[in-house]
Amino acid sequence: MQFIETRGNDGVNAKELNFSEAILSPSASFGGIYVPEKLPEFGTEFLEKHLNSHYKELALDVLQSFEIDIDEATLNEALSRYDAFDDPANPVPLSKIEDDCFVMELYHGPTRAFKDMALQPFGYILSKEAQKRNENYLIMAATSGDTGPATLETFKDQNNIKVACLYPDGGTSDVQRLQMVTEEAENEKVIGVVGNFDDTQNMLKELLASEDFKAELEKRNIKLSAANSVNFGRIIFQIIYHIHGYLELIRQNEITMGENVYLVVPSGNFGNVLGGYYAKKAGLPVEKLLVASNVNNILTDLIDTGVYDMGSRELIKTESPAMDILKSSNVERVLFDKFGGARTKELMDSLNSEGKYRLTPEELALIQEDFEATYSEDDECEAYIAKYAKEGYIMDPHTATCMKSYEKSTPKDLKTIVYSTAEWTKFSTTVARALGSDKTANDTEALQWIAENTDEKVPAMIDELFSKEVKHGMVVEKEFIKDEMLKFL
Repeated sequence: MQFIETRGNDGVNAKELNFSEAILSPSASFGGIYVPEKLPEFGTEFLEKHLNSHYKELALDVLQSFEIDIDEATLNEALSRYDAFDDPANPVPLSKIEDDCFVMELYHGPTRAFKDMALQPFGYILSKEAQKRNENYLIMAATSGDTGPATLETFKDQNNIKVACLYPDGGTSDVQRLQMVTEEAENEKVIGVVGNFDDTQNMLKELLASEDFKAELEKRNIKLSAANSVNFGRIIFQIIYHIHGYLELIRQNEITMGENVYLVVPSGNFGNVLGGYYAKKAGLPVEKLLVASNVNNILTDLIDTGVYDMGSRELIKTESPAMDILKSSNVERVLFDKFGGARTKELMDSLNSEGKYRLTPEELALIQEDFEATYSEDDECEAYIAKYAKEGYIMDPHTATCMKSYEKSTPKDLKTIVYSTAEWTKFSTTVARALGSDKTANDTEALQWIAENTDEKVPAMIDELFSKEVKHGMVVEKEFIKDEMLKFL
């Protein structure tokens, strides 16, 4: 299968790439990104085939359905990364919290967040492709808190790979920051940035598209790639668990084959919900994709009104920082799928030049065929955390944004899957406060209080962070990021 560009071709880049080329060089013409030329079929026949499949077996078939140019031995080695999760037989458990509501826990990997589901196998594949070609790569990652630790974990000590990870200083939880700044691998550099996530992501995209920066790297015999979800290598792995969740509901006798379900996804950069959208389009029986946001609810505006307007907003720091994003990169892939490359380029050019775009009424109707959206204030999220804690289930604040969607946007009598993107330990001060503690000055106090007052235990990989030495204390203004990367190289 070939991968094509969301904004059309500039006459310089190839019009089509295979998978390995698209993940190694994810920046397309006119600042666009890559998408598959078509989707496989994941309807009833495919689902019945995998009713009794292990997660890795399902994943291998999904990957091979895209006809990607990665050999099966490499794919199996990549998928074996799931063996290091809490339960290798069930890396993404599904927990029932209401008669018709189930939480898919995507955080049982090494960094306790859903980014491990994609980055663990994807990082292995990208590294092996670089080694096979005897090429050296700088992998850049901009993070709102979870992509960074997961990227550092998957690429640490990999041959032919160096990693530069950008995070917004003060824009992550203590645990997320410590997971990055204590990283010891010699091939990795972590840089704090004065600003917010959009600032770091914009700089990443600028550098990906910068011929001057690429020329500087070429002098060092280094090529450039990215680990953010602008890279389709991330997205392909985020399709799999949506299919798995549906199969789990069948296996638990909660639904029958072909019965529609709701998917509720906490959304920042839109990659997680995009995986669900692709699964739906490929045949997974999904009634609607419910997009849950915090007060940085630009996605709610887009889906409700058809207007995407960054110019009228300032980013607000919330208790769900991984969703503190105004420029959601993966919306572009939906625009392309719905409206084609010419219209996508027109909309994205407008966003870049004017800070906004507006869909036509007909275009908005097409978006609303698949998506609905809600948003929650911090106090609403804390109330949901407290409510479910009393019933014995502890969730993090990102997951809590989904519960309003579940209550307000599921009118049909259908089962609902909520996606939990991070373990509560990564946001313990918020969780402790929601549970009634006044010991929320820092993560250390909050983690201890929760462990003492609930049945939850703090995993060793979180607990040991607080005694590790900080290796990356640098914080810079965004205009100095390029210089710091070149110094590192």
